[in-house]
Order: sequence, then structure tokens, then C-alpha cells
Amino acid sequence: MKLPLLFALTLLVPATAVAEEVHHGHASPYRGEEARPIKSLSEADVAELRRGGGWGLAKTAELNGMPGPSHVLKMGKELSLATGQEERVRKVFDDMRHEAAAEGMRYVSLEEGLEERFRHRHVTATELLTLLATIEESRARLRFVHLSAHLMLLDILTQPQIETYNRLRGYKVPG
Repeated sequence: MKLPLLFALTLLVPATAVAEEVHHGHASPYRGEEARPIKSLSEADVAELRRGGGWGLAKTAELNGMPGPSHVLKMGKELSLATGQEERVRKVFDDMRHEAAAEGMRYVSLEEGLEERFRHRHVTATELLTLLATIEESRARLRFVHLSAHLMLLDILTQPQIETYNRLRGYKVPG
């Protein structure tokens, strides 16, 4: 009795599911991302870029012991920021956020353009090279905005404040 039931159930399983099971080693890690408006960016990426968020672009500075303005402002009490320091950090943060949001929107727009060209299969290798160079220039400007903000804080914070920042962030910065 069990064998005929098992046979009947296997007939109900679609052939594609069986094929996928058999060839599971070929499934793409990108599976499910086909419906993204911009394939190379998640919705979270787009939102982060448009709001001027860090998007991990300043990790080089952060993990080498150079504080970021957003975190410094959140840690103001723990860092014992003086009023003048807080105002200067706020200015760096506001300028960074404004510039990063503008460039982030430009970057997203350029990625949308690339997406559109590929969606309609309307791009040549020469055009692709130009498009990619423009996109990468925008990404480099974004990194500059974020990394330079970290650099500016080195002139605002004291060495003990920087050390406290890194300790509170959980970093063991090589010296």
C-alpha cells in the first residue's frame, strides 16, 4: 500500500523541482534577485546610497582607528566632546551626508542606466567601458566623501578620545 502511494506522490512533483534537486550544485547565489529594479543593488543599498549613508565605504579608515562623524556624535558623552568639538564634528557630518546623498543619487542613477542598457540588450563593449568608468568615478567620489570625513576628525578629536572611540567600538587597532 505504501509503495503505490509513494509512486503517485512522485508523479505530482514537477519535473523542474526534481531537476533543480538533481542539479542543485548549479543554482546561482543570485537566484531570486532577477526582479530587482537594479540587479547590482539591493533595495537596502539604494536606500543607503540615496540617504547619504556610509555603505561600508569608509571601512578602511574606521578599522584603522580613524573615527567616523556619525558614531562620534552618537558617542559624544562617552568621548567627553567639548561644545566646540561637537559643533565641528556636526559640520563635518552634515557636509558629508549632504555630499554623499547627492553623489549616492547620481551613482544609483548611473546604475539604473547600466541596468536599462542590459535589460534591452542595447550596449556595445566600447559603450560599456565608458559607462563603467563613469560609474566607478562616482563610486570613488562617494568613498572620498566618507573617507575624508574620517580624516577631518583627526584634527578635531584628541588622541585619548580616539582611543576611547576605538575601545568602545570594540576595535583592537594595530599601532
